[in-house]
Amino acid sequence: MSLDADVRVTVGDFSEQVALQVTDGEVVAVLGPNGSGKSTLLRALAGIQPLTSGRIELDGTVLDEPLAGVLLPPERRRCGVVFQDYLLFPHLSAEANVAFGMRCRGATKADAARGALEWLERMGVADQASVKPGRLSGGQAQRVALARALAVDPRLLLLDEPMAALDVGQRGSVRHELRMHLKEFGGACVMVTHDPLDAAAIADRLVILEDGSVVQEGTLERIATRPRTNYVAELAGLNLLRGRARGSELELGEGMTLQTASPASGDVLAVIAPRDIALYLHPPAGSPRNSWSTRVAEVHLLGDRARVLLDPPIRMAAEITTVSLSTLGLTEGAPVWASVKATQIDVYPDDDRSSQL
Repeated sequence: MSLDADVRVTVGDFSEQVALQVTDGEVVAVLGPNGSGKSTLLRALAGIQPLTSGRIELDGTVLDEPLAGVLLPPERRRCGVVFQDYLLFPHLSAEANVAFGMRCRGATKADAARGALEWLERMGVADQASVKPGRLSGGQAQRVALARALAVDPRLLLLDEPMAALDVGQRGSVRHELRMHLKEFGGACVMVTHDPLDAAAIADRLVILEDGSVVQEGTLERIATRPRTNYVAELAGLNLLRGRARGSELELGEGMTLQTASPASGDVLAVIAPRDIALYLHPPAGSPRNSWSTRVAEVHLLGDRARVLLDPPIRMAAEITTVSLSTLGLTEGAPVWASVKATQIDVYPDDDRSSQL
């Protein structure tokens, strides 16, 4: 295990406790809502935020352990950091920015200049070596920042929202390039992001933080199909329901019960894809068991699709075509009937921890 961290930090009223292990060559994406502790975790790993308790170890070397009186400053950690806004020195050229870290690590001026050019070449921006940051595009600035971080031969690479400063049109190609560069990096990489597309394109594994704690971790596929919190379900675009199963009957509260195709018992979670919820102006023909009367709470247009939030009795989202939206004449506050097939409800235990494997 390249990185083995038990990060425990208390800052004012906020407390964070996160266990994180990352192996060589692995990219772990940390996601979570604002205020969940993503930046605090990254700052602790970088040595900017000292631990309150716990321990951070990299390649067998303890970086921070309050009880043992160990706290290595950032410059003594084999860490490279790419900040959200890149933080390139505005008065230095791209080459000088990359050479700066190498000089701080003891390289001669000539060796640092040569090494900087080599890294800029690897990043595909050698032609921008003499250019200052203010004249670089967002993608070029990111490549220079990544070159600066990797030039110091780190064993841990920390990426703070690496796509946040890019235009939407740039992100797809830059994600691909970043993933290609990270494949060549032999150390551990931790990337903080709020964008699930970044995580899907770049990371090998996801860690989800909420309120300073890990609520779920695993592969994207595992997390997306078995969400455990509303935040994760929203990332995956699913409706997450909590209820109690009695065989094929799922009691959701508020007087609502659904029939499922997979018998279960006890406290469970259930997910329903919004596209699997059908909407009608009148009770659907055939009286399917999984139909209920509700109202339109909100309508959001998504290209040729519309996301319709339903409430009450249970708040859920349905996704239909804009043509269907117009045909049904649905507006906020309108009554509507909703229906879902039993086979389209995925039920799993509420205490199932296998999603974290």
